[in-house]
Amino acid sequence: MPRYASIIGTGAYVPPIERSNAAMFERFGEVIYKFEASSGIKTRWYAPDDWATSDLAVEAGKAALKDAGLQPTDLDMIILGTDSPDYITPATSVVVQHKLGAVNAGTFDIGCACASFPTGLNIASGLLATSPHMKYVMVVGAYMMHKLSDWQNDVISFFYGDGAGAAILGVSDKPGFVTSTFFADGSYHKHWGIYAGGTYEPVTAEAVQAGRHQVKLVTAFPPEVNHVGWPARMRELAANGKFDLQDIDFALFTQVRQPSIKLVMDDLGLPIEKSHWIMDKWGYTGSACIPMVFDDAMKLGQIKSGDLVTFVGSGVGYNQAGSAFIMP
Repeated sequence: MPRYASIIGTGAYVPPIERSNAAMFERFGEVIYKFEASSGIKTRWYAPDDWATSDLAVEAGKAALKDAGLQPTDLDMIILGTDSPDYITPATSVVVQHKLGAVNAGTFDIGCACASFPTGLNIASGLLATSPHMKYVMVVGAYMMHKLSDWQNDVISFFYGDGAGAAILGVSDKPGFVTSTFFADGSYHKHWGIYAGGTYEPVTAEAVQAGRHQVKLVTAFPPEVNHVGWPARMRELAANGKFDLQDIDFALFTQVRQPSIKLVMDDLGLPIEKSHWIMDKWGYTGSACIPMVFDDAMKLGQIKSGDLVTFVGSGVGYNQAGSAFIMP
């Protein structure tokens, strides 16, 4: 009997501390409302100072497990995507495994920013399809970039909101996972990132004084990265999965600019009602944004059984990835 990966539960977590655009306006001035107009972001939420990214991931994981009707001990694997890890090493996924009590699960991290969640869905689907001993995989996206930024002085902190989202994949005898696509262009790796703390430049007093241990937007990405890249990834999914774009019931993208979603949906000839966004109420939640918008759409009843759903993520570096599923 063939084994297919199916999404059987979702969950998300938004932390409790709000930092509104009005509060940011007091510090940064009129540019905040220019950013709001161009992005759709109206507020963002921060975790408490004593929390780490793993704490956000655990809360989203608990919600996804409850939705799937499972216990942490049922998990065979935890795949965690983040670019704001607890540590450089060990992997944040092992911390999540411990805090969650998922004692039977293996773990690994994915580090391709906002492309991490569709990448994780694709990997999890392959594991379930080819590993008869595995039944359940959790894919988590978590983000706490405000804590790795100079959020009180860097106006780019406008974008960073903390949060986490998760999905549980199980085995089915009916197709759930349809296909995948991947793309990267490493020539952009110096545009946006945290550039001290690894082997390129270990942390030194000089690096800290210069702020290179914190996330920095060095050079803006051209809009074409998303406005051309997302439609390209969508068309690749359709070609790889042998379906028409018009067959797509719901399309989800990285949650950084709401106008970008409208532009891309127009390019694809899909009505905007077939997409959803959360940046207006939760900010840009990076590695977590696609699972968070997915869970929100699920909870609102916008996605139904039998729907063909696509996920396209675009992260710094840059990486892009896409995944397509038929919902059970």
